[in-house]
Amino acid sequence: MNSIWTAETEPDKFSRLDRDIKTDVLIIGGGIAGILTAYRLHHMGVKYVLVEKERICNATTCNTTAKITCQHGFVYHKLLKSLGVEGAKMYLQANKAALKEYSRLCKNIECNYEPKDNYVYSCDERKLEKELAAVEVIGADAQLCRRLPIPVNYAGAIKFSNQAQFNPIKFIKAISKGLNIYENTFVREMTENSAVTDSGTIYFDKAIVTTHFPFINKHGSYFLKLYQHRSYFIALENAPDVGGMYVDENKKGYSFRNYGSFLLIGGGGHRTGKQGGNWQELRRFARAHYPNLSEKYFWAAQDCMSLDGIPYIGNYSKNTPNLYVATGFNKWGITGSMTAAMILSDMLTGKHNEYAGIFSPSRSIIKPQLFVNGFESTAGLLTISKKRCPHLGCALKWNSAEHSWDCPCHGSRFSETGKVLDNPANGDLKTRKL
Repeated sequence: MNSIWTAETEPDKFSRLDRDIKTDVLIIGGGIAGILTAYRLHHMGVKYVLVEKERICNATTCNTTAKITCQHGFVYHKLLKSLGVEGAKMYLQANKAALKEYSRLCKNIECNYEPKDNYVYSCDERKLEKELAAVEVIGADAQLCRRLPIPVNYAGAIKFSNQAQFNPIKFIKAISKGLNIYENTFVREMTENSAVTDSGTIYFDKAIVTTHFPFINKHGSYFLKLYQHRSYFIALENAPDVGGMYVDENKKGYSFRNYGSFLLIGGGGHRTGKQGGNWQELRRFARAHYPNLSEKYFWAAQDCMSLDGIPYIGNYSKNTPNLYVATGFNKWGITGSMTAAMILSDMLTGKHNEYAGIFSPSRSIIKPQLFVNGFESTAGLLTISKKRCPHLGCALKWNSAEHSWDCPCHGSRFSETGKVLDNPANGDLKTRKL
């Protein structure tokens, strides 16, 4: 199971830490959020180190949909209610700034960067009207479309022009050159100013956690503020051009876009640890609507979902002034990672960032999703099972499509033999016959 991105290239390799070192900023996690932050700090002249427990961009980033867009589903009418007009505008402007920065960087990088119009479609006329009214209020350049070249039912779509797509691994390969990165360097223990690995201790003044799901449980309550969701993708060869990027505002719907001669179809998603359509659903859809196309690649992605649809970027908690985090990108991790890198690099260098307040991890958690997460965690803890997640002890569920043991509480995943595949669990299951 390889994504189309890793089939084309792989990032450069970096050495393993083999001694004690001292740095101003430690970045833990070598996905695109961590690497973009390292890249910005590098060019600001800040002394930093990035450590990754395996290979950089070998998990979430390599399985992304690789869309760069300010349009994150039908989010703006919700943001108007929760943040008001100015807050919703700030969210839009933050993501527009991220899109602009990608455009600037990709001018000098061969990464198949391509401007594309983005469409979020819906079968619900009322939802279309509410979202269109919201984007008009905040001044987004949006358009209502009634005809789309995709084989699904819809009432219409809202279009954001001049968004983009690229190959994220080619992009990372270019920007990571010359960065101070250590691979195969697993942080096993953290104190306020040190991180212990198997072959050296890193002493730091400030640290950033960009490990997808934050692994430090005693601060921030991320085990309540986040859940994880899996999505599935197939790439069909010699496909027709659909002319844009399309996604259903409903989590159970489909996404479509071209990459070169391929048509990428996404869908079949579900909360990690629950049942969903997975690749079987996508393949049935492809046989029905694209019977002459053959499948070349298939892969799955896992996303951290926040309580309110806004990422958590900033201080890990109110009580950790020197510890920072970037997580909860809600399926829009490419754009969100650039937003995070811009905010965090400003915060670490004492610069004011006008968008930081919107993304603060210390904002209110009293949201409906909090109670759903609490229920799932309680159910997972009370379920009788010999197979339990080492993160917080929830019962694991068998994922027959991917042959893995998945945690419905917080989204950790393990292979049939117990090897950890996705965090927040940091270690394998105890050695025993599963």
